[in-house]
Order: sequence, then C-alpha cells, then structure tokens
Amino acid sequence: MNTAQDMWNQRFATPDYVFGEAPNAFLVSQASRLGQGVALALADGEGRNSVWLAEQGFSVDAFDFSAPAIEKARALAAKKQVSLKLSCTDWQSFTWKSAHYDLVVGIFFQFATPLERDALFEKIKFSLKPGGVLLIQGYGKDQLKHRTGGPGKLDHLYDEEMLRQAFSGFEVQVCHTYEATLQEGAGHSGTSALVGFVAKKPGA
Repeated sequence: MNTAQDMWNQRFATPDYVFGEAPNAFLVSQASRLGQGVALALADGEGRNSVWLAEQGFSVDAFDFSAPAIEKARALAAKKQVSLKLSCTDWQSFTWKSAHYDLVVGIFFQFATPLERDALFEKIKFSLKPGGVLLIQGYGKDQLKHRTGGPGKLDHLYDEEMLRQAFSGFEVQVCHTYEATLQEGAGHSGTSALVGFVAKKPGA
C-alpha cells in the first residue's frame, strides 16, 4: 500500500463524511447539460456525486482507491435508495471501456502529476461515447493563496488553457475560472479558486 492510499484511508476512516453528503455545487449547476444514460464518477470518494447522478436517473459506475471511502459510498447509496456499481481501484487499474459512457464526471481529482494527468485524460477520452459529456471541477492556480483544500502543488492545479488544450476538438460548453465559498464537509470549506469545465466529445 502506498503512502497516499494510507493517508486517504485514514482520512476516510471516520463516521463523518469528510466532503459531506451533498453533491458538488458546480455539478448540480450543470444538470441541464449532462444528458442521460451511463455515467462514470472517477475518484469519487465517499460517493456524494455518484449518488446524486443516480438520483438523476443515470446508471452509474464509480471508483476510488480507498476501501473506507467505497464502504461509505455504499452506505450513502443505500440511505438514498439508489444503485451504484462501485469499484475499489485506482485509475490505472480501473477497466476503462471504449466509447462506453454518456457522461464522465471528475470532481477535485487533482492527485495526478502532469504526466499522469495526461494519461488519465486520454483514458477519459477513450471511454466517452461520441457526443458524450465530460464535466470537470478543479482548483485553479490561485488556490495556493487560499489553502482551503486541494493538493497544494502548483503543477497539479488547473487553468482554462490547459483544459482546452487537453480536450482540443471537444465542443466546450463551459470553461470558467471563478472564486466561490465551498461548504463541502470539512475537506473543502472556505473561499476557493475554482475552474469549471464542461465539454462534449465530437462525433455524435
């Protein structure tokens, strides 16, 4: 087991939901753009976003590499009376299926180095159906001055140009840098520098 996994297992090994039970605000704000069908919530922790997607009628796959997080996601899904297909795995070991998902959602998955991130983005592109939607919420470069969450490493943070280049050829619907006060459990709390991105894979 690596040290990052140890850290997250310890962080999630509490009865409280570290990032709350409510879905990410940006995700909810984009509900009209998400479509319908089969969704993937990657590195979804305790399940707040995947549960919400299931409540919207999606068939949802979700994964996280922390076993305590997956157990809490399973409990939250039972509480909300929805069904999820949960996998305890990292993104490298997850079974990415070609052109399988109508929607891929990544909320604050900024654990990846730039090289890892490039590889992860390629897997996202591979797994989206033509016409499928990608939604990303991340911390922007100015988050280092707030320190209210996130990786604390500049090269792990996002900006609009990086996302537009990474998904060049996609139809960008939203690409927005802004500040907002997050209230997502103890893990994300306070004024934060954010980037919101929604884009559609070409070819439908």
